[in-house]
Amino acid sequence: MRSSRPYVQIDPDVLERARQIDLLSYLRSYEPSNLVKVKGTTNVYCTAEHDSLKISNGKWYWWSRGFGGYSALDYLMKVKEYGFVEAVEILTGQTMSDWKPPPPAMKKDEPKVLLLPPKNKNCDRVTEYLFGRGIDYQLIQECIAEGIIFESADYHNAVFIGKDESGTPKYAACRGTMGSFKRDASGSDKRYSFRLLARSPCVSVHLFEAAIDLLSYATYLKCEGTDYKAENLLSLSGVYQPKKELKESKIPVALTTFLKANPQINTIYLHLDKDRAGRLCTAALKELLQKDYRIVDEPPPVGKDFNDFLMSYLGIARQKPSRERGDAR
Repeated sequence: MRSSRPYVQIDPDVLERARQIDLLSYLRSYEPSNLVKVKGTTNVYCTAEHDSLKISNGKWYWWSRGFGGYSALDYLMKVKEYGFVEAVEILTGQTMSDWKPPPPAMKKDEPKVLLLPPKNKNCDRVTEYLFGRGIDYQLIQECIAEGIIFESADYHNAVFIGKDESGTPKYAACRGTMGSFKRDASGSDKRYSFRLLARSPCVSVHLFEAAIDLLSYATYLKCEGTDYKAENLLSLSGVYQPKKELKESKIPVALTTFLKANPQINTIYLHLDKDRAGRLCTAALKELLQKDYRIVDEPPPVGKDFNDFLMSYLGIARQKPSRERGDAR
């Protein structure tokens, strides 16, 4: 549906108005018969044409094709394959030209809806992938049984789930079992990142950048004869760039949420990556937390992260990442 129309200059105000129109509003106004509410949800929709194209939280994602966007303009160009000018003209027609976006404050009150990828019938590839990275087989199976790890049906990604206090999934980190694909699922709430909590109250917590580093540390403890289930292990879902003045930096929301729910904590172990980002974040957390907690800095003894260390510890050679043909996310 792409056209070869000559260049057309569009009024910046008109263009901005077109960009502000979200897909849900567009479908309700222009394609109501193409809008379908997903059963069992409060505010998740898909299209009648493409049931894997999910709409929620002001965003949309076409799971079967591996791409998404924010606006109706993105949808018309990427899915409907209209040219840019044609898409803008559609969105700035008589019906939509007076459309105004809702006040930003209204969006803050809307609860996030976690859009999980469809589950595969088994977790064979994920098990093979994690076991190949040195993760203990029994630990993998326990996580699968608990519902905090599963394999996606589309690209066979490993999906790491974080749950809230009631056991409801609130966060999902998707990681490719082939290649270097990494992404949080739409609607993920970083307050509830992937974690393994102690079976009984514990006064310390161990922090990691990613789920696989956390699992690597748990495996290492098991190999050393230490019960990892006696420890609180928390991933931060990545790290951030601290402010120039470390004391002005922010504590990751996953950690603040955990500490608020566990006031008995008095010791925090930092197992962040041994690269520039990891060391900067470690320095910032020390600065921010040392007044209230005992801080122990324990980066991986070998390699960049704890999975590097575990593989070295177990004598496993790291394989070069591969990529399936046609694996376009």
